[in-house]
Amino acid sequence: MIDFTFTEEQEMFRKAAREFAETQVAPKVAEMETTGEVCDEVVKALGEAEMMALTIPEEYGGLGLGYTARLIALEEISKVSVGTAMMLQVFALGIEPIIKFGTEEQKKKYLPALAKGERLASTAVTEATGGSDPTGIRTSYRKEGNDYILNGRKCFITNSHIADTITTLAKDNENPKAYSTFILEKGMDGFKPTHKEHKLGMRGCNTGELAFENCRVSGENLVGEEGKGMRVALGAIGDVGRGGMVGCALGLQAACLEASVKFATERILYGKPISNLQTIQNKLAEMKIDLEAGRLLGYRAAAIQDKGGRSSNEFAVAKYFTTEAAQKAAKMAVDIHGGYGCMEEYAVSRYLRDSFVLGPSAGTSDIMKVIIARWVLS
Repeated sequence: MIDFTFTEEQEMFRKAAREFAETQVAPKVAEMETTGEVCDEVVKALGEAEMMALTIPEEYGGLGLGYTARLIALEEISKVSVGTAMMLQVFALGIEPIIKFGTEEQKKKYLPALAKGERLASTAVTEATGGSDPTGIRTSYRKEGNDYILNGRKCFITNSHIADTITTLAKDNENPKAYSTFILEKGMDGFKPTHKEHKLGMRGCNTGELAFENCRVSGENLVGEEGKGMRVALGAIGDVGRGGMVGCALGLQAACLEASVKFATERILYGKPISNLQTIQNKLAEMKIDLEAGRLLGYRAAAIQDKGGRSSNEFAVAKYFTTEAAQKAAKMAVDIHGGYGCMEEYAVSRYLRDSFVLGPSAGTSDIMKVIIARWVLS
């Protein structure tokens, strides 16, 4: 028998996550949209609510609740602010290499403070020459004694200017087919955030560039084996990055549906609510179908993870479906709102902008299809 219901504990957690989003995040959304900056009060609240401790094992100060709980949290927070959920999702992506491949010393050094939200995390893989194809990165390292010297630049890095701990992928100067992953810390000599991006959507989520100029990294900060860092980085993206985007997309879809139902039942046309019109009902039905289908795909993949399995392929399917469906839902929500949908005082205009940022994150829709096709052909 397959059980598609949440446990009592998971339902309680969903309610707590929803209450957190509505009370701690919602009041700051307008400010983040205006400034384009992450709100420090929201970050502090996330730490105090232990939202950053979800996937960190209990022995290192975390909650050890797993990936289904993380998906629940991201969906609920995304209903209010996709940008905030994105910040939290990339935080989890940044710590996953330490959780899965870190030494005992690295886990004890970094995870307790990260679990409390005292430190923020990110990951740095993407470059102008290597995103969808990570083998195209140019950031390189050379070994010097027990240290590594990094040189290069990263782009489109979420949490770029606010992260304290960044897991970074680089390639060997002498062997361009060998890649390693390192833990970098804010303030290291030769490492600094540079340009800040101004995105179409997710304005309350910091994105920017990182520069490495003869950045010296201790050998103690190497994650996993030297030369095998691609497995470390891509494993996190496949299992955690795509899963996080599914949570963000589901929350956005749910927000679009809720806003559309409310507007359609209150907007009067020809003396009746527009919800009486079949064309409006068709849009609402499509949004609901896509949302429920996406939830089945996403939570199934998370359940596989929680049972110790790999679900990168399943998450590729869920990521493609939900991010495409989120754009579709946002477009229909704006259509339902008519002229009001083009006004910034209505949240659906923000949902539309945010939906376009979901697609390229953690792998474009076209790349997801490549991954899915390889899975089918294998």
